[in-house]
Amino acid sequence: MDYKKTNAPTTTVTQDILDLCEDTGNIYESVAIIAKRANQISVDLKTELSKKLQEFASTSDNLDEIFENREQIEISRYYEKLPKPSLIATQEFRDGKVYYRNPAKESQEEEL
Repeated sequence: MDYKKTNAPTTTVTQDILDLCEDTGNIYESVAIIAKRANQISVDLKTELSKKLQEFASTSDNLDEIFENREQIEISRYYEKLPKPSLIATQEFRDGKVYYRNPAKESQEEEL
């Protein structure tokens, strides 16, 4: 997914608890779903950033030679300005873009 085009806020926003637990019926389950999705987004962003910064990795281990690469700094700043993974995950959850299931609830429904 392209996290750069998300409409998630870049600053912390107070959420209405009743809106978050509307789909699941349980605020704790909703928060757990959002947290797991935020972890997935975080890992995706980290690997994407690491791939882009690999191009600038130096092969020498000499500490005296530290170069400032303008392009590398711009890439890092761009990723710093993106919304935090938790905000992206919350927005996706509110928009209904997150697929989730609870095997425990499914097994209880089968028993009834």
